Amino acid sequence: MSSNLISKYNVAGPRYTSYPTVPYWDNKSFSLKSWKETLRRSFKESNTSEGISIYIHLPFCESLCTFCGCNKRITKKHSVEIPYIKSVIKEWELYCDLLDGRPVIKELHLGGGTPTFFSAENLKLLLNGIFRIARKAENIDLSFEGHPNNTTKEHLKLLSSLGFTRVSYGVQDYNEKVQRAIHRIQPFANVKNATENAREAGFSSVGHDIIFGLPFQTKEHIINTIERTKELMPNRIAFYSYAHVPWIKGNGQRGYKKEDLPTAEEKREQYEVGKKLLLESGYVEIGMDHFALKTDGLYKAVENRTLHRNFMGYSASKTQVMIGLGVSAISDSWYGFAQNVKGLEEYQNLIENNVFPVYRGHKLTEEDLLIRKNILNLMCGFKTNWTTLSDFIDELPQVKNSLKEMQNDGLIEFDGDILKINEKGKPFIRNVCMAFDMRLQRNKPETQLFSMTV
Repeated sequence: MSSNLISKYNVAGPRYTSYPTVPYWDNKSFSLKSWKETLRRSFKESNTSEGISIYIHLPFCESLCTFCGCNKRITKKHSVEIPYIKSVIKEWELYCDLLDGRPVIKELHLGGGTPTFFSAENLKLLLNGIFRIARKAENIDLSFEGHPNNTTKEHLKLLSSLGFTRVSYGVQDYNEKVQRAIHRIQPFANVKNATENAREAGFSSVGHDIIFGLPFQTKEHIINTIERTKELMPNRIAFYSYAHVPWIKGNGQRGYKKEDLPTAEEKREQYEVGKKLLLESGYVEIGMDHFALKTDGLYKAVENRTLHRNFMGYSASKTQVMIGLGVSAISDSWYGFAQNVKGLEEYQNLIENNVFPVYRGHKLTEEDLLIRKNILNLMCGFKTNWTTLSDFIDELPQVKNSLKEMQNDGLIEFDGDILKINEKGKPFIRNVCMAFDMRLQRNKPETQLFSMTV
């Protein structure tokens, strides 16, 4: 990748886990009443045919990882587990009382924080509380994020017995200097044990998360990390760029200086050498930042054209409704977004008083829905089209005009009413999506809201 392309396209931009992106949510047109209306509408349309997805945010961690951008609460007091579980179950009961019919759970993911902060016994208590008032889809997809240092055989056996088949472990990098900088010390042996234990417990898909662009990280560190990863051959790999946003995430990301980070050119070199090693090892690139073996469900979703992207990342199937439970969790009714309050005590107090803990959101317009469709097409298949009037957006001439330079650089190509991102352009997929982002184009931020695209 030429340095000219990097310097030209390395700008601040969204990762598009939603459209509109959170900074452009129109809270003026949003209310708890409108959120409930869009959710009930979408649930009625899709629960029987698709089921729903559930994301449960478990925010507790025993120590702070300085690279992390998630909402978390650092504590070693495990007495917080039961009260939090009771709040999450009660929030779920509020939603079930609102919805017309028994929810069919198609997908459920435990994220964090550190889900394995919770004991296996307490995770069972939480999940039984969720499943007690819902029905599991026949092909339900259950997954969780595990910390290699504290995911026990007991965790894995218990979750497997409840139907969990996927786990993702945060690896980041195996170099000790990098690990010390990000405050995430975990030897290869711990990851190896966690991976093998998951497979012995019956998990059919084990994922590893690897980050490039971390403080003090070099190309050689990436090569070493991926070579060690190949010894374990996880079924899928998330290989993504570190987002340095200390103005958003606070003191955690201020533990090192900007000068300690790789340059944009060095980051791109790290990505390219990592991607080359993964492809040579039999992994296939899936959407943005993801790779999977051909035996994994994520690759099969690409083949079947069922790959979907939402606030949980890439998914092998689409549901119109995704309900986020827990502090700071985001929900998606397809016609609207809603986010829970970020303060733990405030969240629990609202739930205790039978109040939905939503504090902001967005009701999608017809234009939003059309643009979202195009961005999802690009993110999940590297192409989109407007072959029918129902796919056409009024600003299409403006979008095509803003993409001319990327076309001239060989990053994209047009074939009539079809836009395709070329292999050379895949690292710049966020830039392509930004051309469709009318809210961003109409209201350029005066201060940096997003991480850099490269």
